[in-house]
Amino acid sequence: MVRASIKIKELSADEAEARLDELAYVLKDAVESGASVSFLLPFTIEMGRAFWRKVITAVHDDAAVLLGAILRGKLVGTVQLRLDTPANQQHRGEVVKLLVHRQARGKGVGRALMQELEKSARSRGRVLLVLDTHEGSPASGLYRSLGFACAGTVPGYAQLPLGGVGDTSVYYKDLRPVVPRPTKAKPTTRASTRPSGSAKKVARKRPTR
Repeated sequence: MVRASIKIKELSADEAEARLDELAYVLKDAVESGASVSFLLPFTIEMGRAFWRKVITAVHDDAAVLLGAILRGKLVGTVQLRLDTPANQQHRGEVVKLLVHRQARGKGVGRALMQELEKSARSRGRVLLVLDTHEGSPASGLYRSLGFACAGTVPGYAQLPLGGVGDTSVYYKDLRPVVPRPTKAKPTTRASTRPSGSAKKVARKRPTR
């Protein structure tokens, strides 16, 4: 359960720029904790800043939505909804970089970020979410608990920051409301109009004179 002091909000490009160092530290913490988020060690704050500057440009261009989790005025988690999809895929969005600082884990921050992301996706007409993640990580369990389905797993897809390679799974979630199928009415049993066997015998019997 998320504590009342944790707030999830959509960050504008200017707000993200003002929190550039906080974003960079959250990403650095994720890499150093072994998360498979496209980077390897050693990872510096300047590398984090460079990454987030590209994200801020995407937010400015309406190509991405950036959500932040704020605890006591400090950013402790983030996730992105990428909107820069091809013309024939404008109904879907891509979930990117769900990150929660180690000091804020176990408080429901990741779940709250994802739930808010789903609301943002629906409000923009994005009814299909897709993502990929290191299979077996805590994030994969979170996605399953939120109703995401695994489309498949690629063995040895990416190198891990702490060594070795990890499998990556692709997940998806359809946000369209489930419409119950109408139940077919059972055919009513009609009374037979055909004469019974005994009636047939009576009908065939000739009247006596």
